[in-house]
Amino acid sequence: MWVPVAGLPPRLTLSALTGACRLCILGSGAARRKDVLARDRRGLSDFHPQLLPSLSFGDSPSWVTKCRLEPRRYITSPRLAETLVQVLRGGREKTCQLFLECNPGPGILTQALLENGARVIALESDRTFIPHLESLGKNLNGKLEVVHCDFFKLDPTNCGTVKPPIMVSKMLFQNLGIQALPWSKGIPLKVIGIFPIKNERKTLWKLLHDLYSCTSIYRYGRVELNMFISEKQYQKLMANPKNPNLYQALSVLWQVACEIKLLHMEPWSSFDIYTQDGQLEKPKRRESLEEVQQNLCLIQLTPRRTLFTENLTPINYDVFFHMLKQCFMKRNAKLIDHLHSLSPVDAMDILKKIKKKEKTKITNLYPRDFKQLFETIECSKDYTCKWLYDDFLEDRIV
Repeated sequence: MWVPVAGLPPRLTLSALTGACRLCILGSGAARRKDVLARDRRGLSDFHPQLLPSLSFGDSPSWVTKCRLEPRRYITSPRLAETLVQVLRGGREKTCQLFLECNPGPGILTQALLENGARVIALESDRTFIPHLESLGKNLNGKLEVVHCDFFKLDPTNCGTVKPPIMVSKMLFQNLGIQALPWSKGIPLKVIGIFPIKNERKTLWKLLHDLYSCTSIYRYGRVELNMFISEKQYQKLMANPKNPNLYQALSVLWQVACEIKLLHMEPWSSFDIYTQDGQLEKPKRRESLEEVQQNLCLIQLTPRRTLFTENLTPINYDVFFHMLKQCFMKRNAKLIDHLHSLSPVDAMDILKKIKKKEKTKITNLYPRDFKQLFETIECSKDYTCKWLYDDFLEDRIV
């Protein structure tokens, strides 16, 4: 299962990565399959991740202050780490589960996971922490692997040569001996970490595209995410017609795709931040009262076995995205008005099939209703062209 990664060549290349935006006026399934085959030809070149030369923990090489673009939160409390381990175990006895930990930093949670029988792959983007993390794995018979890698920058697009901490998941997982599981089977591995402070929304959208297209980490099956996220973003993620001001396309897509559980809430002040002088410390910048009172929420995102159907697949998922983005651009409009601009299919017939009234608004629909709407239009047999497309929406995230 485990393949050593130390001492292997550090370089990797990524060529001809194609973008995900490919919508046009869509008709037959054959055309879609052709599009997807073209999109998925990624031209991945072989590479091997490498553990970097040792540095004393706490030492700050000269490039740290120059290259750090944003602060990161880290778990530094053993009490919090043990709480998280208990939550993740869910009351079960110690079991040998595989965790992929994102930016573990000082390794407090890493150590707690190892002590409870887990196997851990520590993906650390900051070389300063790597020697200390490696020391945690001594005499553990391969239960800890440390790789210089940024989980949140896996599988970049529109770039040529890449090198650690930026990596390509296909070859990273191959070198670590991680095997794929069919979508209908169990969870191949669990990811745990903290979403980037300034890029939560962007990260959520990137993961959504990976999930629905079964690319990146989701090539390996229903990978479970256990991530700390801001309370405000969590509320948006879980929004529905009962809280229309927060309800958005992002809410629908995550709720359709995953079973979402709130595992734990922790005050923002419990997390240390790595500063530009190379130290872990409590944040000193002045925050608004609202920000100080905010919690970070540990949420579990488990992809549903039933996500994909005959009419919603990794081939046509982007049409589903397009439909939702267009709907939420005019969120207070009636559904029937949107249907006229979305599809040439008989709008009244669609409303009848999904059992909705003419006065139904977009914000009255629950996530399951949007999926039913999409699948109802997709399976309309009397129309060659199912969807109308607006170029303006191609690169727009709402």
